[in-house]
Amino acid sequence: MNFKTPVELAEGACLAAETKSRRTVAQLLVLGTLAGAYIAFGGFFMLIVTQDLAGFAGVGVSRLMGGGAFSLGLMLVVVAGGELFTGNCMMPLGTLAGCAPLGKVLRNWFWVYVANALGSLVVLFLLHRAGLLRGAVAANALKIAVAKTSLTVGEAFCRGILCNWLVVLAVWMSMAATDIAGKLLAILFPITAFVASGFEHCVANFFLIPAGLLAAGEGAEALLSPARLSLGGLFRNLVPVTAGNIVGGVLFVAVAYFFVFRDRLRRPDGP
Repeated sequence: MNFKTPVELAEGACLAAETKSRRTVAQLLVLGTLAGAYIAFGGFFMLIVTQDLAGFAGVGVSRLMGGGAFSLGLMLVVVAGGELFTGNCMMPLGTLAGCAPLGKVLRNWFWVYVANALGSLVVLFLLHRAGLLRGAVAANALKIAVAKTSLTVGEAFCRGILCNWLVVLAVWMSMAATDIAGKLLAILFPITAFVASGFEHCVANFFLIPAGLLAAGEGAEALLSPARLSLGGLFRNLVPVTAGNIVGGVLFVAVAYFFVFRDRLRRPDGP
């Protein structure tokens, strides 16, 4: 076969978790910043593609094309290399198998989360200084940001679960491919689906909500009132979305596949 089986993926995920848990803080900061920047590139690509598409092709097609554009971000992370918080929610599979201590997993998550935010904001700053966040693109950013900050805590949490269930599956399936084309195809459909469905991704929101804040500050117009769009609104979104992302990746991928394949997974400290 020219692809890996699910049990081989579980074994590979354990080894990946072990490798990630051993990285230094400096490595996590560099790779995490790169990953945050890559997701921001995908987010901006989505803003460009969808800025006026709904008026010509309809909302469904606009969401579909926006999701395809956004998938650039995870493609860059997986192929070029990076540490992405949401993807690393797969790491507890290694903890359960005995190859990645929980303390090191949490250490990875903390530094990668911080670095992802930094990378997203660096790209946003450069786009702003380049004069590219203007006009219809800025209005699109504002509309998206207002919609995100208007979610209830329960809505944001559940959308976060659904999102990272798909994102971690995208990473999981990309590991099955033995060539770049297969990896890109494995990533494309789950990521397109989560964006088109309106699910919530905390790292994407590191870019999209601040982009809306910048647009609002420059007087961009949107169909929705930006009353809830503020730094407080950013954190009201990020907290439940991050929690949901953790649940989606850990429970529905890491724990589920460990339960199925636990007899085949390596346990260095086990019997």
